[in-house]
Amino acid sequence: MKIAIIKYNAGNIRSVLYALERIGHIAIVTENADEIKNADKVIFPGVGEASTAMNYLRERDLDKVICSVTQPVLGICLGMQLMCKYSEENDTDCLGIFNEDVKKFDPKPPKEGLKVPQIGWNSIYDLKTDLFKNIAENSYCYFVHGYYASAGEHTIATANYVKPYSSALHKENFYGVQFHPEKSATVGERILSNFLNL
Repeated sequence: MKIAIIKYNAGNIRSVLYALERIGHIAIVTENADEIKNADKVIFPGVGEASTAMNYLRERDLDKVICSVTQPVLGICLGMQLMCKYSEENDTDCLGIFNEDVKKFDPKPPKEGLKVPQIGWNSIYDLKTDLFKNIAENSYCYFVHGYYASAGEHTIATANYVKPYSSALHKENFYGVQFHPEKSATVGERILSNFLNL
């Protein structure tokens, strides 16, 4: 199986590579359009800032490449947020694959113990699609984010921090998860395996 991890100026690619190796798969890290289009599965990970990342993608026409692929694509963290319509992070127009908007966590009034960004383990629920095959409701995954995708028509999993929000999205061949499956122990490895089996 050919797995392409999209290379752009966002962190966390190395840990995704290691997680895939743990479940028996080797991936290539690339920004080459042909390699991305010819892969069986595409992973679009990321830790970083939305406007800088979108500028990098547009300068290399990777925005068009991502939107045009027909094989399964998995966006992780910033990758998922960039697949949404718009992000409040530096007023950024994103790829528009999902209709949901990305907003900043704003606990008002400030809630005890709720710091922004959310860093740590949180449960996911209302799980839909085969991405969550054999994953129990309220399983815990690892999150690091100060922005969230609002719940909407493409939500296939929910988490609650300050308010309920999309912890996963799906439309056609595109999937996105806000949490980091590569850092979410056996639950995360199973979700990655499920994606590779789609």
